[in-house]
Amino acid sequence: MNPIEDISTGSASSHRWFGRRRLAPAASAGTIREMLRHEIRDTGWPYQPVLPAAPIALPRASYAQLFRLTAALLDLVRRAALESADTTGGRLAAYQMPPSEHQLFADDQFTEERYADMVARPDIVIGPDGPQFLEFNVSAAIGGPVETHCRLEVWRKLYADEEGRVPFSSTDPFAVRAGMFRALSAELGVAPRVAMTGSARDQKVESTRYFDLEAEYFNNVGLTARFFEPEDLHQAWDCPPQLRYPLGLRNFTIPDWTELGIDTAPVQAALDHGCLLVNTQTSTFLSSKLTMGLLSEGRPWMSAAERALVAAHLPWTRILADRRTTMGNRDVDLVPFAVGSRESLVLKSSLGMSGQQVVIGNQASQPAWEAAVTEAARAGTSVVQAFVEPRSCRLAMIADGADEVHDADVAPVFGPLLFGGRPAGLFSRFFSDGTAGIVSVMRDSADNCVVAI
Repeated sequence: MNPIEDISTGSASSHRWFGRRRLAPAASAGTIREMLRHEIRDTGWPYQPVLPAAPIALPRASYAQLFRLTAALLDLVRRAALESADTTGGRLAAYQMPPSEHQLFADDQFTEERYADMVARPDIVIGPDGPQFLEFNVSAAIGGPVETHCRLEVWRKLYADEEGRVPFSSTDPFAVRAGMFRALSAELGVAPRVAMTGSARDQKVESTRYFDLEAEYFNNVGLTARFFEPEDLHQAWDCPPQLRYPLGLRNFTIPDWTELGIDTAPVQAALDHGCLLVNTQTSTFLSSKLTMGLLSEGRPWMSAAERALVAAHLPWTRILADRRTTMGNRDVDLVPFAVGSRESLVLKSSLGMSGQQVVIGNQASQPAWEAAVTEAARAGTSVVQAFVEPRSCRLAMIADGADEVHDADVAPVFGPLLFGGRPAGLFSRFFSDGTAGIVSVMRDSADNCVVAI
């Protein structure tokens, strides 16, 4: 039986970019549900009452476009962030970074800049004119790699024929990240030994499976890898030279550890003793929403082609302050314009995760919106961004306790994973009832990996 089927109908908000074919479910609802939950077990991933019955399948051209655009725009994001000032101190001041971000920098600024964007994942929706980049997450602590690996393991088992072939293509994040560390060890002339740095306390579980999955994969493909809680990280450098870990994955964020009361001093000690943890702390400037504002408004060094790329795929975004700027072909006073354009704008703090510090104008009252915009303009560390109405695709879904699969039109937020500049799999999140909004793993959403057919 051909697992690829045509989609004859869809919602009014569907888009031709998604194509007209999809993968049919390859097993019963109960089997798929059990396999998906078993594979993601003990990782701290939130319980999801509704699960996908198949991967999201895109035409090869659409799938490839997301990675091509991600690589090009990430290069512009990097350039915009680094040219904001000549030094780390200057950038901290230019971005008005909170004191919590004034730490964990390597002594060598070239090292800081060179390895700031090794791991990245933008958030993309499909608007009326195609892919729209809502933000860039430039950090090794991004969600997606483990989740995509686990989902992909299930789909490969379900769709493989007798010879192990599957009717789709997708890259495994762990394979690409292993290649990234091999390349790094060769570039630096060090042993391919990788310290997976994080904390199970981040995952809200006692199990370390979230980190062990990737470490075990690395060990099986010729790298030496070990997971370290921060209290144990001294063992990565305070040992005989041949047992040291010169490389590492920085799988945490400072705000998360601060909230949990986890001391970052062991990480600083590892950096001081020559362990390169990627991404470097300079990635905080690349992740800032202010960088999106700089790019959207245009930088003097951008070529005409780069400006056209940004105009086509970044929603209009401006750093919010009491100033004049452009909107289309007209000049506007930014704060009054933002206050009066609630229905068409989104307010975002420069830093934030999981949809926090975001106000969608059309979901707020006018007084609340005006107060939020006025306060943000005074602080100068937020952006306003044009709201993008996302388009949908049809996906087979499985509800809790259901014996049958049902179809739903969902509006996915795509997260192309880019490791060391290479495509590393495609993560997606969406509301299972098809609604749009701030999609976060902590807000009753569903997730899936995305494949090409």
